[in-house]
Amino acid sequence: MPTLLLRFPPVCLVPVARLAALAVVLLALSLPTPALRADETCNSPYLNKLIQGQEDYLHVWTLGVEGLGDGSDKLVTVDVNPASAHYGKVVDSVSVGGRGEAHHMGFSDDRQYLWAGRLHDSRIFIFDIGSNPAHPRLLKVVDDLTRRTGYAGPHTFYALPGRMLIGALSNSKDGGGATGLAVYNNRGDFVAAYPMPVATIGGVRGDGYGYDIGINPRKNVMLTSSFTGLNNYMAELATLVNDKAAMQRFGNTLVLWDAKTMTAKKIFKTPGAPLELRWSPNGADDWAITATALTSQLWLIKQDALGEWQSTAVAKIGDPAKLPLPVDISIAADGKSLWVNTFMDGKTRLFDLSNPQAPRQVYEKVTGKQVNMISQSWDGKRIYVSSSLLAHWDKKGADNEQFLKLFWWDGKQLHEQWKIDFYKEKLGRAHHMKMSAAAPGSAPSSTVLLGAR
Repeated sequence: MPTLLLRFPPVCLVPVARLAALAVVLLALSLPTPALRADETCNSPYLNKLIQGQEDYLHVWTLGVEGLGDGSDKLVTVDVNPASAHYGKVVDSVSVGGRGEAHHMGFSDDRQYLWAGRLHDSRIFIFDIGSNPAHPRLLKVVDDLTRRTGYAGPHTFYALPGRMLIGALSNSKDGGGATGLAVYNNRGDFVAAYPMPVATIGGVRGDGYGYDIGINPRKNVMLTSSFTGLNNYMAELATLVNDKAAMQRFGNTLVLWDAKTMTAKKIFKTPGAPLELRWSPNGADDWAITATALTSQLWLIKQDALGEWQSTAVAKIGDPAKLPLPVDISIAADGKSLWVNTFMDGKTRLFDLSNPQAPRQVYEKVTGKQVNMISQSWDGKRIYVSSSLLAHWDKKGADNEQFLKLFWWDGKQLHEQWKIDFYKEKLGRAHHMKMSAAAPGSAPSSTVLLGAR
């Protein structure tokens, strides 16, 4: 899948250029999509050069902690191939300077580059992962998101052909949740901006909030979810939950877009901050699922018998009254099961999605005193769990564990294989994870890199 090497002027304020940029995005979304076969199940469908088999490395976007090591945010690389002499060990760490609330990452469509963002200062870091996955190299810092768009808090990095679609959480005007989407090319040049809707569409008024992105190219549908703005996510959690006005400033909607024209077509009421969006990777399915953080529910997004898209609450996660705070979900490659991490009780739960309209919890395990992100390998056997949510939301004292763990799933139970204590290693707070593989022949691995299709 070729990378388009066209340059564009700033387009958020130039109507003609905006139309040109829109046409390019439309063309990119119309290109054939690769078969969704990857090292992990929660990637953009436009990703190529995908891993088949055992991953070699896990990259962890890590929040710096003052007085711990160099104190800076960093990309930590862990060797995760059992055939390696360094299995379960940190093999590299690339500091980016300062602390800006390191949060999420995403690969470019050619899988050569890993984009990572910070929620506080809105800086974006582009790492070369493809040349030497064991030792990533920082290539570029993108610091014009807010200047170009007015958006702040780059959160989701979602690969398009030759492009990166970025979902933001906030704005530079008032630090609230009104925000939007931005498109950059793979070199890190700004292309276009699209505000989250605040108008009434399909009888539901938009709240303008953003969080995650999920595209189904076959249906030409993009979904976006919603969270909260900088004023909330940078506040201390104990202060926030006792502020009634602040607790009203969380997203309560999902938005369905025409993926080619980037036009909002429908808004769904989804109370309680719907976070991660996961389309079923099963080619026979055309539904997506999300979890609401504050109301602790799974929601299914699916077409009804008349072909209309609907969003429906289909299951509770734990006891919503105890606010377990679902934070990340990972769907199986066959779309038949879903892992859910809940931050407050430190549990990892498994739901049976054989009937996605009636998910059933079939397993749970306490995997830490606090847990956040969860990623599973394509074969569903390896489950990676990290600990940090947000610097000001993480627990205090002995409950403030900061780790990366690998679990083996035998079909019935999770078995811990190893743990890296990020505080003991003076690394910081472990957050988002992405898997990668060594180039063929460069490591004692069974990993095969699939070429672009």
